[in-house]
Amino acid sequence: MRHVTRRRAERGASSDRIELSRLHWRDLLSEALAGMLQRPVRSALTSVGTVLGVGTFVAILGLTATASSQISERFTVLSATEVSVEAVPGNDAGLGTPFPLDADRRIEQLNGVRHAGVYWPVQLDPSVAVRSAPVDSFAGNTQVRVVAASSGVLQAAEPTLSQGSLFNTWHDDRKQRVAVISTGTAARLGITTLETQPAIFIGDEAFSVIGVIGDVKRKANLLLSVIVPRSTAEEIWGPPTGDVNMLISTRLGAAPQIAEESALALDPAHPERYRAIPPPDPKELRTKVAEDLDELFLLLASICLFVGTVGIANTTLVAVLERTGEIGLRRALGARARHVAAQFLVESGTLGALGGLIGTTLGILTVVSVALARNWTPVIDLGFVAAAPLLGLATGLLAGLYPAWRASRVQPVEALRR
Repeated sequence: MRHVTRRRAERGASSDRIELSRLHWRDLLSEALAGMLQRPVRSALTSVGTVLGVGTFVAILGLTATASSQISERFTVLSATEVSVEAVPGNDAGLGTPFPLDADRRIEQLNGVRHAGVYWPVQLDPSVAVRSAPVDSFAGNTQVRVVAASSGVLQAAEPTLSQGSLFNTWHDDRKQRVAVISTGTAARLGITTLETQPAIFIGDEAFSVIGVIGDVKRKANLLLSVIVPRSTAEEIWGPPTGDVNMLISTRLGAAPQIAEESALALDPAHPERYRAIPPPDPKELRTKVAEDLDELFLLLASICLFVGTVGIANTTLVAVLERTGEIGLRRALGARARHVAAQFLVESGTLGALGGLIGTTLGILTVVSVALARNWTPVIDLGFVAAAPLLGLATGLLAGLYPAWRASRVQPVEALRR
């Protein structure tokens, strides 16, 4: 019976069934293209959201990968060659500084140590200020932290000298009243040159400024301090009353071993009096920095992409409202609701894909330009580059879902009345 019915239908037998309209994919693409080309300015503005979103996404991820490698490398080099030693409270002899007078020499004899030194902040009365003149003056009276340090601390901090020189073991052994300050502190005190052999006054005590440092690679807080020899500070203000620490700079790869040996080298009889802080594991540090940057910038990129999605959805919805008459006419001529929805989805998806391609290109150019300007090696994940245009397409389709649904709900009669 089925074959007979089919044959009768093919022979032109009468039937009440109306053939449903169909929309070929070629017609769908041509209709979507015509809709976009009718309003080229609006279509361009619509794709700008995806361009910005995808471009920002690619640029941020590329810059994150590039910056992570550079920052991680710098942190690894500095931290992997630095060891800190601190005195354990309650385990010292209770007399003077918890570190022996020859602590620098004991540590520097260890294989792999470059420089080592003891330092502590000098506890001064709040009324004691640092001055550039023997009498009080409004311009030269300021509160500056004073740090007592052995000569090894200055070497371990790896400073950049602007003028003069650093004090050495001779100044420390002879208890010389000399000081080293930073360029910022010198400017605050009105010291511009060392040729006149300027002096500063800490309370009533005079110190000759023999060196001005511009920067340090370690212990940046030294730039905010007046640094005086350890022995001189003990002679004037007595033994330290606060935290006393030791800074050790090592050769690359020697820091973990130095951290294990330092306490025993300082006091073989009582190594428990000291606690050494080894550098963090370079691999863990690199991974942590990279993960933190990835999470932060991925969040920013997602926000930019969301803004682009909202822009496409808003513009597409306005286009649907303006083309209500066109939609109604197409529905009256036999277009089905899904055909109308498909047209608007193809339009928004095409704009999203084009925006993704342009944004990917701009993002790659941004990464390469910044890397070249900073003399870095650009790092770009090819997987992200290949997926970025698809991300633009997905963004366009997602943004066009609601406008396409609204367009498919337009009734022909109501549309033609407008």
